Amino acid sequence: MTSHPTGLRSIRDLDLARHRVLIRVDFDIPVKKGVPIDDTRIREAIPTIRLAMEAGARVILAAHRGPSRSKQAHRLSLEPHGLRLAELSGYEVHLPEDCVGDAPRKVIQDLRDGQLCLLENLVLHQGEEQNDPNFARQLAELCDLYVNDAFGVCPRAWASIQALPRQMRQRACGLQLEKEFVSLGRILDPERPLVALIGGGRLGDKLPFLEVLLDRADTLLIGGAIANTFLKARRKNLQLAHLEEDKVALVQSILHRAEKRNITVVLPTDVVVARSSGEEEGELVRVEDIPPGKVVLDIGPETRKTFAARLDRARTIYWNGPVGAHEAPPFAAGTQAMIQAICQADAFSVASGGDTLSALASASAELRRGFNHLSTAGGAVLDFLAGRKLPGIEALRT
Repeated sequence: MTSHPTGLRSIRDLDLARHRVLIRVDFDIPVKKGVPIDDTRIREAIPTIRLAMEAGARVILAAHRGPSRSKQAHRLSLEPHGLRLAELSGYEVHLPEDCVGDAPRKVIQDLRDGQLCLLENLVLHQGEEQNDPNFARQLAELCDLYVNDAFGVCPRAWASIQALPRQMRQRACGLQLEKEFVSLGRILDPERPLVALIGGGRLGDKLPFLEVLLDRADTLLIGGAIANTFLKARRKNLQLAHLEEDKVALVQSILHRAEKRNITVVLPTDVVVARSSGEEEGELVRVEDIPPGKVVLDIGPETRKTFAARLDRARTIYWNGPVGAHEAPPFAAGTQAMIQAICQADAFSVASGGDTLSALASASAELRRGFNHLSTAGGAVLDFLAGRKLPGIEALRT
């Protein structure tokens, strides 16, 4: 059996040939003009799919898109995701009209070499989110083996995540799930120094990560709009928009605990500001000189240099959140500089979070390959780093 730090079986341990293998993937990706806006999760699923296909398995993919409570749920087909998977993998992807019943059963029975089945959106059935064992049983009738390769949904006690694997005699984790465990394990037990770069627009989304990193990191680099509240907490007399006043006291507590634990917290010293991200160019100012009515949209050259120097000395790097409004070209330079710095550092690097992957989507393939691991998960990363048990992982244990 493949050695694994969590004690789980790997897909490599399964006899896949001539068996129907259901792989739970995470294709919950918004679509724009009929195309998934970011295909990272689809790309990351392909190695597990290819391993099963080349081993002679009949591959069935199960995924969800959007919540079932959405008024548009009946329109949230996985067809765009199947089309993109076919383009990226070279496999012929068949999408039955439903995820259970006669339609998928016939598609699976008729699969030939080079073909796979992507079940229609699981949350079209309420039994998925309700963790209904009867719905799980209908899924189990379609397959012989179960593989979970969807780390991002492992915190959810859903039928395809928890109830289904418990009904299967043989269950295992996929290659991407394995990679998540191994890579995030190197954040839990890092080679030091561990430098964490935390950005983004909403401090509430990042506070849980900061709390966890107070037990792990040697240096915290803070960018993006969340840096405004940190600057205010250090009693900077600033005219700042996007400042979360209700969290200043909490940030002061974080800064105090970081100081007691000898964790260095580095904040921006210069920034690029404008009235909105829709402007064609910004104004470079010191943080003490931000004009009234202007918002911080990027870190400045001095801050980029300071952050890059810290990253260059790291042996382990964790990145979550862009350091500016990277979607707008005039304010993307800081985030692109951080990507470049992380790739050039002689360190084990992990990036996670949807906004982080979105920032990386505009980077070159060479730069993306410079990261040791791109986590396709969000909250699951936090749960894992915090040591919480995930329903999808516990259900895989034999």
